[in-house]
Amino acid sequence: DLIADMSNTAKEITEELGKLDGSTEEEKEELYRQLGNGALKYYLLKVDPLKRMMFDPKESIDFNGNTGPFIQYAHARICSLLRRGGEVTNQNFDEIEPGIEELTLIHRIYDFPAIIKEAGENYSPALLANYLFDLVKTFNYFYQTQPIFKEQDELIKQFRLQLAQTTGNIINRAMRLLGVECPERM
Repeated sequence: DLIADMSNTAKEITEELGKLDGSTEEEKEELYRQLGNGALKYYLLKVDPLKRMMFDPKESIDFNGNTGPFIQYAHARICSLLRRGGEVTNQNFDEIEPGIEELTLIHRIYDFPAIIKEAGENYSPALLANYLFDLVKTFNYFYQTQPIFKEQDELIKQFRLQLAQTTGNIINRAMRLLGVECPERM
């Protein structure tokens, strides 16, 4: 019943936002299922296993804050950027001097293997979930402050697209480890 309620809540919120134009009914239902399951699983896993928690269905499905749908939306946004940007070319970026926003994102990306190891050693998926939230916040700040498609220098544009692609891959891999699917469109 809870899983069905979560899917229905995801449907209500998504329909209010009105961003599914052009999607088939099957695609919409699959998205509602992914969002509902993602909200539930992520909400339960983001809390340290040794702590007590109170589950709030409305809070868990919010598209803002430390929630599964917030992270799923970031992944869908990155997928949209990559569709718009075309194929990301594998280039030598040695000539680029990254700004603080890019460096901060690179450092957060670099932390991923250590977080996986620590989460496994401590039997704490909360470490991975909270890392994901920090990664998405860092990416969102990078995306807001460092325009990708307004950038005139093609090498810098490709560098930023590569950062977005790497971030999206990590989000997808980490969410799969948590048992959560990431839709490519929302």
